[in-house]
Amino acid sequence: MTDDEVLAEFRASHALLEGHFRLSSGRHSAWYLQCARVLMNGERASRLARALVQKLPRELRPRIDVVVSPAMGGLIIGHEVGRALERDAIFLERPEGTFELRRGFALNPGDRVLMVEDVVTTGLSSREAIKAVEAAGGEVLGEVALVDRSAGAVDLGVPFYPLVEINFPTYAPEDLPPELAERPVTKPGSRA
Repeated sequence: MTDDEVLAEFRASHALLEGHFRLSSGRHSAWYLQCARVLMNGERASRLARALVQKLPRELRPRIDVVVSPAMGGLIIGHEVGRALERDAIFLERPEGTFELRRGFALNPGDRVLMVEDVVTTGLSSREAIKAVEAAGGEVLGEVALVDRSAGAVDLGVPFYPLVEINFPTYAPEDLPPELAERPVTKPGSRA
């Protein structure tokens, strides 16, 4: 899929929002990608997952044992990537603020993992999720994401294969431009 085709999927599902948003990273933006909306249609989610798998180097795909994604954002796309790769897909949760495997999910020592996220902005959540997988005995071979909001600047410590790179400006709370500061802020993500 081209960048324009990916963004067309977001527009078609009303998932590209304009306003004043506080992102999970704590930064602010005039643009928000509501991946839950783009993934609410099973066929669209499957199409995006297949496109993500195509981003992976061909030699990496058969090495993956299991797909892991952080809840909430990565849950649906992680499941669909697992389906596309014909691998099990499990997820991490933050019941006490740090990622952990629950619900009977576990990794075998040395399991080779593909991490799957919806949107990466600063990479903080991804790095925390990667640490949790490593603590559980897995080895993260790489990460895929629908959107890289860092426009290629993020370093996750593992190879990163986003479907699309977007450079929507983000701002620290104390550095908001006046036109953004005048708008009421909303927090649409899953993390408080």
